[in-house]
Amino acid sequence: MTGNDPFANALSALNNAESVGHLEQTVSPASNEIGSVLEVFYDRGYIDGFSFVDDGKAGEFEVELKGAINECGPVKPRYSAGADEFEKWEKRFLPARDYGTLVVTTSHGVMSHYEAREEGVGGQVIAYVY
Repeated sequence: MTGNDPFANALSALNNAESVGHLEQTVSPASNEIGSVLEVFYDRGYIDGFSFVDDGKAGEFEVELKGAINECGPVKPRYSAGADEFEKWEKRFLPARDYGTLVVTTSHGVMSHYEAREEGVGGQVIAYVY
């Protein structure tokens, strides 16, 4: 039986694999959204890398974990945040100031809230990781 939300399932799988100490996790089905979020996780240093594997269906991501994720998850519903409103969402989803990352989808692509703040763009908060 498959879940209704592949994005939430992918983040839950990463969270569970990290909590039991696994070094690799397969995330399926693959999507552009999941790939973009994994790219942000990689850029911010939460995972060692990931690769797409074509299995003839939707594909899957093989993620190399490094034990840096304490918790990650989706943000539902997806809240809109202006370029100057990220601190409000940091207080809500992250345990401390400047600890962790919010993943934001903007008109410039998917990025961390730090990059969005630098570029002066707002968007929708879709995930968090710390």
